Amino acid sequence: MSYNQKVEGLDTVLVTGGAGFVGSHTIVELLKVGYEVIVVDNFVNSIPPQNGSKLPPVLERVQDITGKTLHFHELDLTDREGLRRLFKMYKIGAVIHFAALKAVGESVKRPLDYYFNNITGTVTLLQVMGEVGVKRLVFSSSSTVYGSAKYFPTDEEHTTGVGVTNPYGRSKYMCEQIMKDLAKTSKDWKLVLLRYFNPVGAHESGMIGEDPLGIPVNLMPYIAQCAVGRRERVDVFGGDWDTRDGSCIRDFMHVMDLAEGHNAALGKLFDENFHGAKAYNLGRGQGVTVLEMIAAFSRACGKDIPHKIVGRRSGDVQQTTSSGKLAENELGWKAYRTVDDMCADTWRWQSKNPNGYRL
Repeated sequence: MSYNQKVEGLDTVLVTGGAGFVGSHTIVELLKVGYEVIVVDNFVNSIPPQNGSKLPPVLERVQDITGKTLHFHELDLTDREGLRRLFKMYKIGAVIHFAALKAVGESVKRPLDYYFNNITGTVTLLQVMGEVGVKRLVFSSSSTVYGSAKYFPTDEEHTTGVGVTNPYGRSKYMCEQIMKDLAKTSKDWKLVLLRYFNPVGAHESGMIGEDPLGIPVNLMPYIAQCAVGRRERVDVFGGDWDTRDGSCIRDFMHVMDLAEGHNAALGKLFDENFHGAKAYNLGRGQGVTVLEMIAAFSRACGKDIPHKIVGRRSGDVQQTTSSGKLAENELGWKAYRTVDDMCADTWRWQSKNPNGYRL
């Protein structure tokens, strides 16, 4: 099945964390192919509604891009009764679960917040889904579950949970294990776990993109904010890694490729031969160093990005690249957007919206 078409038998999809970066871009794809989309978010990582609007600004723009209407509810996934009410209101056929705290460095400083939000929220969601008989879910996991990987590009056969260097990664690993254990209890559970790194880029319209609250903890929005003058320079964490230029290697992925990957995973949930929990990497398999990404963005925006090499950051690993071959073979998905596409689309978003969604 193509990920550019609706899955037969599925009409309504619940998206948790849908006001976030990857979630909002995925909703564009879901609406485009014809799904009814229910969105929940608690605005921990996103801008809430402004000026009396019922929708957060990113979802207003998603509706503008697609010409379609979505349904939004402000909700925390630890609110069990709120989730129960939601599933009674709509005939939800599947869930795409993004909602999570997601900053590696912050997770080292605030481990309890990460474990509570990411694990308790996921367990509560799964419990309510079980109660109402909705047992199909796509989980936004992370390739951090591979820890300090032994080979690159890393595939799904690599061990997980060993050498994971931060609470964020451990929380994602624990959620994966919970889902695998749950899937053994009944053949009705169909769970797809998507592992990926470093989503970047923006929708080609420049209307939506990454807009972190506070100082960005990810590389690309920091570079983009430097380019529009909101930040002084980019700090490169470590120049003495064993790589071609001394900076870390990352598997940057265009957010629209990821959006299409989540859409493709819905098809797997409705494969009558699929049961259980299965992980797929959404990876390009091509590593890009931090310094190479800074240089690529400089080309895209036509100006040099000030940067300085500083000490290593706690929780970082030297290299993260993953193979997307299994997803290509079984989900019919492949990433095709380039690093130049990532930079051009990010610059289009940030230059049009120097302050993001803030009025």
